Amino acid sequence: MFPSFRLAMSWLHTWFGLVLGYLLIVIFFFGSLSVFDREFDRWAIPDTRFAAQPLPSYDRMLAPIFARMTPEADELEAARGRVKTPLPETLKPLNWSAYTTHRDPVVGLYAEYAVPGNPDDPEDHVHGHVTVDPRNGRLLRDDQLKIGSEFFYPMHIGLHITWKNLGYWIVGLAALVMLAALVSGVVIHRHLFREFFTFRPKKHIQRSTLDLHNLTGVVALPFHFFFALTGLTIFAAMYLPVSESMLKPQATAAAMAEAQEKHLPYTAAGVPAPMASVDAMVSEAKRRWAAHDMAGEVGYLYISHPGDRNSYVSIYRGGSDRVALLGQAIHFEGTTGRVLYEEPQPSAVAKINEFLTGLHLQQFEHWALRWFYLFGGLAGCACIATGFLFFVEKRKRKHAAQGHAGARWADAMAVTTVTGMLVAALAILVANRLLPEDLPLRGDWEKRTFWTAWLLCFAHAAWRSRPMRQGLPSPAWFEQCCAVAALAFAAVVLNGITTGDHLLKTLFVERYWPVASVDLALLAVGLLAAGVARRLRQRRPVAEAHVRATNAGQAHAS
Repeated sequence: MFPSFRLAMSWLHTWFGLVLGYLLIVIFFFGSLSVFDREFDRWAIPDTRFAAQPLPSYDRMLAPIFARMTPEADELEAARGRVKTPLPETLKPLNWSAYTTHRDPVVGLYAEYAVPGNPDDPEDHVHGHVTVDPRNGRLLRDDQLKIGSEFFYPMHIGLHITWKNLGYWIVGLAALVMLAALVSGVVIHRHLFREFFTFRPKKHIQRSTLDLHNLTGVVALPFHFFFALTGLTIFAAMYLPVSESMLKPQATAAAMAEAQEKHLPYTAAGVPAPMASVDAMVSEAKRRWAAHDMAGEVGYLYISHPGDRNSYVSIYRGGSDRVALLGQAIHFEGTTGRVLYEEPQPSAVAKINEFLTGLHLQQFEHWALRWFYLFGGLAGCACIATGFLFFVEKRKRKHAAQGHAGARWADAMAVTTVTGMLVAALAILVANRLLPEDLPLRGDWEKRTFWTAWLLCFAHAAWRSRPMRQGLPSPAWFEQCCAVAALAFAAVVLNGITTGDHLLKTLFVERYWPVASVDLALLAVGLLAAGVARRLRQRRPVAEAHVRATNAGQAHAS
């Protein structure tokens, strides 16, 4: 089919990159924002704008909150349709857990509840979740949207497509295609070292776009390859669910054997029993970590079978000073506080898995590396976006002459997934500051704003792409860059007006970097978008003159 291997790789790189590049840039962009997901959370919810706190007392604060928690209303309603008998008024809790990090001012509490009466799934369950202010035990409103961790991050890993985990599968497919695009890109570019230093911005747009595509691809090549690969390994159990399908009985038997080896009850006894002091267990866990020269705070607290004679408590050390997310777990008997099992050092395979997972998710305390992740992800976005532009620039005049609409629609999709995505992300931040604080289901309205803005950007890009019929650039790029600049500046101004946390205060008075950094990043985005819009406006007359001269030359020749 192809005369050489290099040409075959060129075809694969072009068409795989184009078809799934629209997905990849979304995944890259929201993955880049997710590096600072907790900072976006604090910006979006002013009630959480205080210093990060350690896990509060379980005995005095968290235990009463867990006891009052209930399942999510939507999950409970869905469960009623799965069971053959009416659900009891109170569902039995299977486990309780609390999670925090060195960047979390608030604590997330989670619960699982058994759902009896489902003949198709005896282990059916529903979930509950609340967010707690650890300073006083106050519950945050459950309709407030944590824009970073509950919207940007899920967009990165699953595109908010939850039906049968389809979003995770789509992202996995995109990651595989990205690996293929990276390998094929290395093959077709013979002079990688030279392209590392080559960028000619004053050349014609096709040449400068290709230079920038090569430059951003080569500079961050190891970064892109590593994160595509580790993203696949993190969800390997979902993509290859052997233990949950073909080998489920064996997997259950293995889990029971592992629990027995660790002296941890696998099932509840069905006999009520009071819980010993969890605070005392936390103190003992910290003492043991310090004895092993690993002093640290609790990152994750897990209570299995709460209120049952077979309850046990697992306390995991926070991984802020380690690459692994969590580690050094110590398990206690829930009714007595006696140590049941202290996790040994993981095996070599487990260490590799923990390292790859922790390095991808980057929850450890290393701010310089966090910024490197951000710029590496944005370099990936630039690489994909310039690939779109090069594809369109190379074909638009030919398609216009032949009456084809391929380049026009490719450009409209590129506008939607580059500037349109930015408009939508900024629109949700602006909506967060404009919507009334007491608006019911406020978080849902913010989500609707995001999707509506993105849909409008697609409609605008398709409508304004008509000049491409004559081989001219689409004005949608310029117009949406203007919208990006306006929204970015508006978000900064609105944050200062509605909360009082303007940049002068967060930078010089309180030195509250989580909010100040988001505002500074928004200002940088606004200035960059305004600069790009100015450059596009200057280039448009030159492009129009070039097209007119080309058309006149062709008419004269004919």
